[in-house]
Amino acid sequence: MTPPPQIPEGQTAGMVADAPKGNWVDLYAPPGARPYLRLSRADRPIGTWLLWLPCLWALALAGGADGFTGWDLWLAASSGVGAFLMRGAGCTWNDITDRHIDASVTRTRSRPIPSGQVTVRGALVWMVVQAALAAGILFTYNWLAVGLGVASLALVAVYPFAKRFTWWPQVFLGLAFNWGALLMWAAHSGAVPLAALLLYAAGIAWTLYYDTIYAHQDREDDALIGVKSTARLFGAQSRTWLWGFFVLTMLLFAGAVVAAHDRLIPTVLGLLGIWAMGWNIVGQMLRLDLDDPASCLVAFRANRNAGLIPVPFLACAGWLG
Repeated sequence: MTPPPQIPEGQTAGMVADAPKGNWVDLYAPPGARPYLRLSRADRPIGTWLLWLPCLWALALAGGADGFTGWDLWLAASSGVGAFLMRGAGCTWNDITDRHIDASVTRTRSRPIPSGQVTVRGALVWMVVQAALAAGILFTYNWLAVGLGVASLALVAVYPFAKRFTWWPQVFLGLAFNWGALLMWAAHSGAVPLAALLLYAAGIAWTLYYDTIYAHQDREDDALIGVKSTARLFGAQSRTWLWGFFVLTMLLFAGAVVAAHDRLIPTVLGLLGIWAMGWNIVGQMLRLDLDDPASCLVAFRANRNAGLIPVPFLACAGWLG
């Protein structure tokens, strides 16, 4: 029998190595629930934010273009809960499929399955519970949104295997993580116009930016065990590629704003929000050291704030136009 992994010095039993110290799961959650909440990454909320932000972009841009209703309050709130649940279900599925890889990587061997806190069977049950709760929310939307939500499951299912067969697994993550832009636009207006497609593409480019940074934390371990990533693919040229993904994100996002609005003031205001987001990302790049895992993690997490910046600009564009 394989012995349980050693707990790194200074780390409390059960904690995940890269979780923020003093997070609410470790401090306040019932002990029996902690392994399952850690499996859902509830102790690391950045992933929920990155899944929810494209939903907020779509609602703000679509509502700013053709008007908000009381229904949009439900869409905004429910998409946040749905992002939490589906991110949890997706991470659970990811940890089930990656349990042997995670056991070989320093940063991930403390996760609940490789560390023995949760069995594979228990993880499967937990995944189904989270997905069922998310489905309860999805079925309050219109049928186009429901269809898009069901279709997204294929991307969620494939993503954990992408790093085994392509150097571009971050593309698959981008396809899955930004699907909410299409889904929320459909839930708001019953359609998926060009602006929604451009917004979705902008989100994919943004994911390539921030997840390449994230992957640099594990590039040495990934090389030893044969896991592929854009961080390993780009190597010493990673910073150049990151600048390219940043510029592509800004151009596609700006295109979505122009496509959504036919009036000058809302267009200018939306572009101003994108410009402000861009300066935030430039600041990340200037501080980023790709050879320092701690610096990579700080930059990765900083994208929550970067992604929030355009939301009020996009929403106010409609009211002030």
